[in-house]
Amino acid sequence: MAAAGPVRLWVRTDPFLVGALPAPPPARLSPHYLRKAAAYARARADQGCFPRLSWPSWRHIACGKLLLSPEIAWLYFELFRGLRGPAPPLRLRWAEAEAACTSAEELEWERRKLSVDTLQFLLFLYVQQFHNVSLRRSLLGDEWPSPRTKSPSLSGKLGTENKNWDDQEHLAFVQSHLLDILELLLEPEQLSASSHSSCSSLVSLEAVCALSFLLEGTISNSGTVRPLHKLALRQPCHSHNGYSKGSRTFSLPKLESWLRSSLTANPLGITVCIKAGKKLAWAQQVEGTAMRARIACSARVVPEVSPLVVMSQVYRQTLAKSSDTLVGAHVRICRCHESFIYLLSPLRSVTIEKCRNSTFVLGPVGVSVHVQSCDNVKVIAVCHRLSLLSTKDCTFHTLTPTQPLILSGNEAVSFAPFHTHYPMLEDHMAQVGLATLPNYWDSPMLVCRDSGDTSVFRLLPPSDFYTFVIPFEMEGDTTETPGGLPQEYQEVLRQREQKVQVWQRMVKEAGLNRALGTASDPLSPVLIKTLCHPSCTHWICQPALVWMGLPGCCRIPEHCCFPRNVL
Repeated sequence: MAAAGPVRLWVRTDPFLVGALPAPPPARLSPHYLRKAAAYARARADQGCFPRLSWPSWRHIACGKLLLSPEIAWLYFELFRGLRGPAPPLRLRWAEAEAACTSAEELEWERRKLSVDTLQFLLFLYVQQFHNVSLRRSLLGDEWPSPRTKSPSLSGKLGTENKNWDDQEHLAFVQSHLLDILELLLEPEQLSASSHSSCSSLVSLEAVCALSFLLEGTISNSGTVRPLHKLALRQPCHSHNGYSKGSRTFSLPKLESWLRSSLTANPLGITVCIKAGKKLAWAQQVEGTAMRARIACSARVVPEVSPLVVMSQVYRQTLAKSSDTLVGAHVRICRCHESFIYLLSPLRSVTIEKCRNSTFVLGPVGVSVHVQSCDNVKVIAVCHRLSLLSTKDCTFHTLTPTQPLILSGNEAVSFAPFHTHYPMLEDHMAQVGLATLPNYWDSPMLVCRDSGDTSVFRLLPPSDFYTFVIPFEMEGDTTETPGGLPQEYQEVLRQREQKVQVWQRMVKEAGLNRALGTASDPLSPVLIKTLCHPSCTHWICQPALVWMGLPGCCRIPEHCCFPRNVL
């Protein structure tokens, strides 16, 4: 059947990119049980289940009917709120209320005030099937990763990458499960005894409005992106999607046919970004490499659609940016090695994958930071959520109001407090609705069954903790780490600083200079060049570093003469 009129529909990026938890869902989040949960919620509209689903009602359904643990029930509820949650001022208000709670009972009382859109939340739960592995499909050769669904890399070649970033997979998933999705939204009387639809089933307008959570589109080539329900209500589309003004319902067979015929590839997705997006060159090259980073950015079509920024193959470079290009963007960093990357703007999400021996300093991230298949990387960020998959020897300095998620395949993960700042940091935090409290950097959650061994992570010992200096000058009022540092880490820094002051006084009183002293005398050392940063030219004596407990680098901001670059 040809496309109905000029309407083009596509699958929205957000629900899959940052909404689909990259782990197989619990067994009871299957379509069968979700339909039962939908019927249960509709039947108890007067008990806080429909059209808004309160936290106590969801906890009852999740724990009593779907057999989820309270922690996993809250995880999905909070994930959805993070994706579709309130405006930044309301997020800050919730953070203040949560931080004021002094007991689990008080926290639960505050959570009782929260609710989500029931139908959209059901769709969100259904999207978790995106990472469900089907043994039958695997045996048939139709399970991801599959050669026919690979996305192009920045080099234009096909490759198996992060499934959440594959817009072709998003489209294939919706096309394959469209009938199940529509049946999930039907009222109970529109379903047969076997909980399936019939040729006479009707889809309510509110259900199509909820489906706008997954689908959006445009009319012809107007460039204006509209949610699904506004396009479905256009008069020229009624004969194709079966809408009746009298009953305010759609014929399910016609609606399904119209959706299938109108669905197309996402013109704002990752594939278009890589093939036709603007190529950017941000690298401040460091001596010793001539490679150019591959960076692409999608056009900002409408304010409601977050732009995409993809960077790859950054090798032995320092990359830095703070601009409107990044504000509210989904950022993907892939195959970057031995580099320093600074993205100092408020971001929507960041995915770091297949990187090694690198440091990533991020501006506040409103939804999630996901790190996958990385080795020996350091991530420094204020973020709403952090999730880890198949990482090794990585360190995370975070300030986050939610528990970091440890998925499968991680080894030797270290968590540490957020320990840096830049002048615009607090302003950027306010823009995305992130506060300094609560802060759960030290309370990770082991999500997958094969991640249940707590030995996969540790809290960074205070003796190994050093502050981090961002070497750029910007306008702004932030002059210290937001929220400060935990007492035990602050105490170590204080003791270390005292040693530095003692050493400086001893050197001053001894009247030392750069002339060679007696190597065996620690108070008259040979002065050698020690790097705080690849571009630092500070001189300090190695024996002094050992005496002060500093591992081969001064690590003291006021001692580091790395050029203060301006972004």
